[in-house]
Amino acid sequence: MPEGHTLHRLAAHFDKTFGGTAVRASSPQGRFAGGAARLDGRVLTESEAHGKHLFLGFDSGEWLRVHLGLYGAWTFGDADGERHLGAPRSEGAGRADLEHDPDGFVVPPEPVGAVRVRLVNSSGWADLRGASACEVITADDKRAVQDRLGPDPLRPDADPERAWHTVSRSRSSLAVLLMRQDVIAGIGNIYRAESLFRAGLDPRTPGRELTRERWDALWADLTGLLRDGVRDGYIITTRPQDRPDPEAYPVPRPDTLYVCYRTGEPCRVCASPVAAAELSGRTLYWCPGCQA
Repeated sequence: MPEGHTLHRLAAHFDKTFGGTAVRASSPQGRFAGGAARLDGRVLTESEAHGKHLFLGFDSGEWLRVHLGLYGAWTFGDADGERHLGAPRSEGAGRADLEHDPDGFVVPPEPVGAVRVRLVNSSGWADLRGASACEVITADDKRAVQDRLGPDPLRPDADPERAWHTVSRSRSSLAVLLMRQDVIAGIGNIYRAESLFRAGLDPRTPGRELTRERWDALWADLTGLLRDGVRDGYIITTRPQDRPDPEAYPVPRPDTLYVCYRTGEPCRVCASPVAAAELSGRTLYWCPGCQA
C-alpha cells in the first residue's frame, strides 16, 4: 500500500500538470460514470493529501477523494509517453505530437485495463486503476473525512500533540499505534518498522510507557523520513554509515531499509538476525538486538 509520501507527491504532480486547467473526466470502466459526469468540464483548482487520501478540488466546490488501498495506482501520460509517477522517461524517445479534439483536450490512447477514472486536459491525461475508494464529495464531506484522521507529519497543520494525547494514554503497542490512521495519518508498514528501528524502540512497548522526549524524537524522525520520501520518490531510511557504500547515490534499493523485508538477514548495525511476526494482519519487522 502506498504510504503518505506517495500521496503528497501525487498531489504536487496534479497541481503541476492539471492545476488551473479544465478537465475532461470519464470512467472507461463504467463504475464511476456518475462521479465523472459531475467533474467533466470543471477546472481543477487545488490538490492536497492527508495521510493516504488524495483530494482533488474543482471550481464547482466539490472534491474527488481517492484512497489507493493495496492495489490502486495512477498513471500519467503526455507527449513523453505514459508512466507511473516518478518512473524514468524512456531513453532516446522523442516527444510525440499529441492529437487534440475540437475543444482543445488531448485525445489519449485507448485505456488499458479497468480504468476507474480518466482525467484529460490540454497537455496530458491521468488514469486511476484499482483504488479502494473513489468518490465525489462536498467540502463538508471532506472535512468529515479529515476529522477522522490523525495529524499528517507532511502537512503544515499537523499537530503532534493530538497524536501524543492518544499514544501516551494507550495500552496498545507502538507497532499498533503507528499504523492507526486516526493517530498518525500516512504511516504504513515500512515507515512503522523503520522509524521504530531508528529510534531503538521495541515495537511491543505500550504507548503509555513511551517518554515525551522519545516521542518528540520519533515524530521528528518520521517527519524527516517522509519529507525525504517526497523528495526522492522512494523510501530510504538507512544512514550512510550503515550502507555498504556510504557515498553511493542514488542509494541502491537493497541498501535502503534497515529491517523491512529482511527477515533472518543480519542487522546492519548489530548483526542480529532481523525478526518478523504477524501483527493485525501485517508483517512487523524489528531487530531483537537493537530494539531490546
